Order: sequence, then C-alpha cells, then structure tokens
Amino acid sequence: MEKSTLRKNDSSSSRSGRPTPTMPTDRHPWTSHSTALKPFLAYLAHERGLANNSLLAYRRDLEDIERSLDSSGKTLFSAGPDDFRYYLQNQTRKGQSTKTVARRLAAIRVFLRFQLAEGHDTGPILSQLERPKPERDLPKVLSRSQVNQLISAPDPKSPFFARDIAIVELLYASGLRATELCELKTRDANLQVGCVRVLGKGMKERIVPLGRAASEAISRYLNECRPNLERDPNEVLFLSRTGKPLDRVALWMLVEKLVKRSGILNHVSPHTLRHCFATHLIGGGADLRVVQELLGHSDIATTQIYTHVDQDRLKLVHKKFHPRA
Repeated sequence: MEKSTLRKNDSSSSRSGRPTPTMPTDRHPWTSHSTALKPFLAYLAHERGLANNSLLAYRRDLEDIERSLDSSGKTLFSAGPDDFRYYLQNQTRKGQSTKTVARRLAAIRVFLRFQLAEGHDTGPILSQLERPKPERDLPKVLSRSQVNQLISAPDPKSPFFARDIAIVELLYASGLRATELCELKTRDANLQVGCVRVLGKGMKERIVPLGRAASEAISRYLNECRPNLERDPNEVLFLSRTGKPLDRVALWMLVEKLVKRSGILNHVSPHTLRHCFATHLIGGGADLRVVQELLGHSDIATTQIYTHVDQDRLKLVHKKFHPRA
C-alpha cells in the first residue's frame, strides 16, 4: 500500500473561505506529547479534517491505551491483538459502557489503519480485532409544544432577547451541532434565500434551509442586537455579552437557563434541539435521505435511529397498516 503523505501546514484559507486545520502544537488542548500520536493527530487534522473536539477524544482514548500498555512493557507499536483485547476486556470489567469500549476500539482501529498506510504490518492485528455492537440509546426529544415553550422562554426585557430567540429558532430550524452554530459567520446566513452554510464534521460543507421564523429572528438580531454587542470588527454571527464569539460552554449555559425559564423538567441541551429537528421532520413524513443530508451524517444508519423515536407516528403507522389494529 502506498505510504500516505500529509499536506504541509498552510495558513491560507480554503476555497470556501474557511481556515484550514492547523498542525497540532502545544497551544492546542488536543496536542499529545506521545511520539506515536503526534503524526497520527496531524493526519486526522489535515487529511480527515476532524474538529478539535474529535481530535481531543482520539488523543484521550489512545493516551489511556498507551498508559495501560506501558504498565505491561508494551507500546502502541509493539502491542498485539491479545494486548488490545485484554485492554478492552479490562475496560468492561471496570464498568465502562459498551459505547465507550466501542469508541476506544474504533480509535485503535483508526490508529492501526494509519500505521498500515505508513508501511507498518498492522493488517493481521486489524483482522483480529472485532467490533462490538454498540448500545443504541434512543435520543431524548421534546414535543412540539415543549419546543414552542422553549422558544418563548427568552426574556423580552433582556438586551440579549433578539439574540437568544435567534439562537433557539436556528437550533430547532436547522439541526446544527453546538460547535457548528458557534462557528457560523455572518456571511454564512443567506436570509434572502432562507438558508445557512455550515461546515460540519470532517470539514464537510452543507447548505441547510432556515425557514421563515428562524430567518426573521436572525434578521432581527442582526439589526437590533448584534451592533450593540460588537466591540471590534468580527465576522462571527453570534456574540457574547462581552462582544466575543459565543462559545460552546456559553451556548449550553444559555439553553439551560432558557429551559429553567420555560418550566420544562426534561434535561435539555443544544443537541436536544438537533434531535427534535430530525425527529419532527421524520414524524412529518420527510424522506430519511433528506434528513441525513440536512444533519450532515455520513452514514444513514446514524439517521435511522430517529425513525424509532417518534412514538406517535409509529402508533399511527401500526393502526393504519396492521390488520388487527
């Protein structure tokens, strides 16, 4: 197999106007001091375009594996299939969930495939590491009336009222991930056409419709609120009260605050509104492939989980088509 090559770091922007991923440095939280992981993380950043959160997850999992192997005198290069299996079995004995164990196995397999592409003979190990079937937890979603409660929760007397309404409307209207929303630029929202350009996982770009309510809310925010928040010229769409780009932590805190104001007892995060977006679309009869495209899922199996969430629709289908219903 040909040896993979990494593109050199380039400070210039991509064709889409987005900055290209940077090489891992000590300034980044996902940088590893492991000599085995540095080129691997660079590969994930450059060739696969993974976001910092994904890189951090790979780093944490593989560093944990490295520490475990080190206690038995092995490394990621010298370990065999039995060593990796023992580590995974030990994780299960320690009470780790099937999902966590499956994620760590996936990290091992991606690392070994990278080593294979680099000319190392890791094929026999890969063939002996079976993938466990991960647990599929059904996502928690809100009803349509609960979503309306949440959208109505922002305080009209707050100077951030227009921003908060725009954020909740956009999360529900587009199904964006928290990071995707926080990284939006003002140029990404085309309010005349009614769509938003999103750069998702793996640096994949997609266009997502906004709908009338979200478009109007964003327009109101841009006209009435954002000019008062902006301290210095900034292209980021959503700003914090200090004028800096709104980050994921602040977004989660905002949603939690609105949930309390709305009186909803469920645990709700920005990702919950992504689940609501998908579930309500499918419940309304949307094609699964279309929802997959809107969510930015590379595998339709990830999208299919939402077909099992809308219980009202399942009951309706059962009543309509089952002869004994």
